[in-house]
Parts: sequence; structure tokens; C-alpha cells
Amino acid sequence: MLKIAKTLGLVSLLAMGAAVPAFAEEVNIYTTREPGLIQPILDAFTAETGVKVNTVFLENGLIERVQAEGGSSPADILMTVDFGALIDLVNAGITQPVKSEALEANIPAALRDADGNWFALSGRARVVYAAKELELDSITYEQLSDEKWRGKLCIRSGQHPYNTALIAAYMAKHGEEATRTWLEGVKANQARAAAGGDRDGARDIAAGICDIAVANSYYFGLMASGKGGEEQKAWADAIKVIVPTFEGGGTLVNVSGAAVAAHAPNKDEAVKLLEYLASEPAQKLYAEANFEFPVNAKAEVHPIIATMGTVTPDSMALSDVLPFRKRASELVDEISFDTFSN
Repeated sequence: MLKIAKTLGLVSLLAMGAAVPAFAEEVNIYTTREPGLIQPILDAFTAETGVKVNTVFLENGLIERVQAEGGSSPADILMTVDFGALIDLVNAGITQPVKSEALEANIPAALRDADGNWFALSGRARVVYAAKELELDSITYEQLSDEKWRGKLCIRSGQHPYNTALIAAYMAKHGEEATRTWLEGVKANQARAAAGGDRDGARDIAAGICDIAVANSYYFGLMASGKGGEEQKAWADAIKVIVPTFEGGGTLVNVSGAAVAAHAPNKDEAVKLLEYLASEPAQKLYAEANFEFPVNAKAEVHPIIATMGTVTPDSMALSDVLPFRKRASELVDEISFDTFSN
């Protein structure tokens, strides 16, 4: 179990550029994570409170969208799948501070902004999928560049926030030159181009394309549970999950989270929804629906995720990783990480 370190109508209307009235009993979410992943939780909130939740999925351009809409933006809550993206929202000036005893009680201080501009809602560990028959019980992030994995590793684009966060964390620990060398080693180990999603790593292990893959913990739960269909369940059956650590440290655990938009027309409802999302019942739903780690210590991890064993988050604060994100992204391009050359 993760023990956090002291660590649609709106959619169609917006797509057509139509004005959206601000009704007292609704709340509007702009989200970079697929709404379907949290829909059961939103449905439970509506059933309990009578407040309707509208979601707009914006894979890219969330900040630009809200800035362009300005004071007339219908967005109440801005939701992202990466800690750095939460900070980007604040830095862009499109959030507002929230003071809530419930949020402060249910979310550890290390997982929320001191001024209330953002709040983590769930955690996911960056883990390694390995072929089930592979004789491998442990691995460090540093060992991902070992020559023993030449042509045997699958990974998604280095520019994806999940990997940029890992590279930035590596750089924060080891420095830029060591990170370049490591990243070049990981690139050399690729069995195919760095592309697709995390679940594709499991698929390609099952197909014999690679032996190991870098992925987020919750995708294993989505596959193993059968929620992704029988094909994906077969992928999960072909792999085992190994929880890596940094040498002398812990596991990289990133977070998804949310903030109240600067011009939220339904601020009270937005705060009410955030408080619900951080509550023990909703955190339990997070664990059941998405196989993510709860940020509320009272909520239990899903049994499938618990089979991975104890996950100890690295002691380095995510805020210490942030300054290295830009350079990590540049490094990915400099070494053409996503270009397969083996």
C-alpha cells in the first residue's frame, strides 16, 4: 500500500462555441484526463448532492483555452494528470486560492498548494512491466539503461509528461550529464520507437517484442481487472509488475489533481466537488475505478494494486523536480529519443 511521504450538453455547446449559462446547481470541469476514468465518481457526487457535473476533455491546449475565454470562461475546475501541469495552471494565472478545512484535513500538506491553488487527488507510480517468465524481481530506474536490455525495452514518447517527470527526477538526483548518458542508454535499449501508450508496453511484451516496459501502475489494474476488455486482460496475464526505485531512494510517484478556475462561475459547487473528491468514499471510488493510489490516508488501495507490494515514494519532493522539466524535455529532442534507430 502506498504511504504518502510527508509527501455531455456542455461538451457539444462548447465545441460549437456557444455560450454556456452558469446554472447554480452545476459545475463545469475542463480536464486533460479522459472524463470516463472518473465518471463513476462524478456520478456518485451528483447522486449525493444533486449538482450536475459537465466535463470537457482537452488533451492539449487547456491553458490557452481558458486564457482565451477570459472572464467569461465557464470552467469551474481545471483537472490535470501531472504535478507539473498543476503548477503550470497556477503560473499561467488561471487558478484561484481555496480555503477548505475538509481539503486540508484529507490531503497531506505535501500534496496541495500552501495557498490552496491546487490539490492532488490521486497518485500513480512509475513502474516496470516485465515478461512473467523473466527472472527479474527488482530493478532501479538507473538500471533501465543497462546493456542487458539492448533491444528489449518498450516505452512511450519521451515527451509525454509521465516520462518527462521521470527524466526530470533523474536529473534532479544525478545532474544533466549523467541523465544524458542514462537517457541515451535507455534509447539504445528500445525494442521499437518510443510511442503509443503505457498499455502498449504490456501488449508488446505479450507479443514478444520486448521484455520490459516503463508504465504507470494504474494501467495494470485497468488491464488485469478486465475493464479494458479480454484482449487487455490477456496482456496483463503475460506480465508482472516490478516497483523500481532510485538507487538509495524510493519510487517516483506522480499525482493527478485539480484547481478551481480563476473565473469559476460556480465556485461554491466547485469547492464542494473538490471536497467530495478528497473524501474517503470518493477516494475509495478512485481506487476501485482507476486503480490509483488514494491521497486520503483513510482510503484503501485496490487489491490488484496491492499485489505490487509496498510502494515507498521517493523522499525528493515533486516541487524539487519541477525546475528540471524544461531541460528534460529539451534533452529528449536533443538525443532524438523518440526516433527508433536500432
